[in-house]
Amino acid sequence: MPTVQTSPEVSISYETFGDPRDAAVLLVMGFSAQMIGWHEDFCRSLAQRGRYVIRYDNRDCGLSTKFDAHPVELDRFIDAVRCGDSASALAMAPYTLKDMADDGLALLTALGIERAHVVGSSMGGMIAQTMALSRSARVLTLTSMMSSTGEPEYGRSSAEAQAVLFSPKPSDREGYIAAADRELVWASKRYGSPAALRELAAASYDRAYYPAGVSRQLAAMILDGSRAAALRELRVPTLVIHGLDDTLIDPSGGERTAELVPGAELMLVPDMGHDRPRELWPTIIDAVTAHTS
Repeated sequence: MPTVQTSPEVSISYETFGDPRDAAVLLVMGFSAQMIGWHEDFCRSLAQRGRYVIRYDNRDCGLSTKFDAHPVELDRFIDAVRCGDSASALAMAPYTLKDMADDGLALLTALGIERAHVVGSSMGGMIAQTMALSRSARVLTLTSMMSSTGEPEYGRSSAEAQAVLFSPKPSDREGYIAAADRELVWASKRYGSPAALRELAAASYDRAYYPAGVSRQLAAMILDGSRAAALRELRVPTLVIHGLDDTLIDPSGGERTAELVPGAELMLVPDMGHDRPRELWPTIIDAVTAHTS
């Protein structure tokens, strides 16, 4: 898997699909998830529509740079946030969501791509929004998928989904794979598949099991705060996709994003949760292809 040095301290692992002469689509993955969360078949299908598809591992995940020198104790961090001790919380976080957005833009630069269509999922949607807000000239279009605005009153997790998100996963391979079944709590009610969840968990464990990065990514996401005011001023063509079955980020997160961004298109998808079931790939790919045309 190729990597590029995007800054003195960070290298990013990535993979491309399709013809580099086609319009570039940068796929940004979500919280603690490796780039293989964008399934290879999904990427190839999008590339067959005439797009040069790029997927990559965020920092602290997969095969990209790990920040082992900056451990974050998750319980201490969450306590600081809950107590309103922002100074302590900020001191614990070694990087920001803006830094993660800069990684994606630097990857494009390393690949010789000046402008790209950016598609982000969950935390990746937040990163993609940040790319568009900070460097709008480099973002041809934005697709924010199953994401939110950073305002705490929108896109809230259900209690059950939050409990699963923050539950430690077993460290052994067998236990880690079996624990993937818990994620059915936020999956499509119709198409949610334990087999698919376990397949991704196995591939992720074998490729790069690395739980230490979770707390640092979470810190970056939480401390980013609200993007509402900035999103009101965004002038990048924007598509918002959100599943109606999503319990990890409630559909109000997508609805609010589309409400704030001038001219944004909102696509609420029945039978989609906080996932992209294969049965809905044609719907999603059709929408992204049309938006990036």
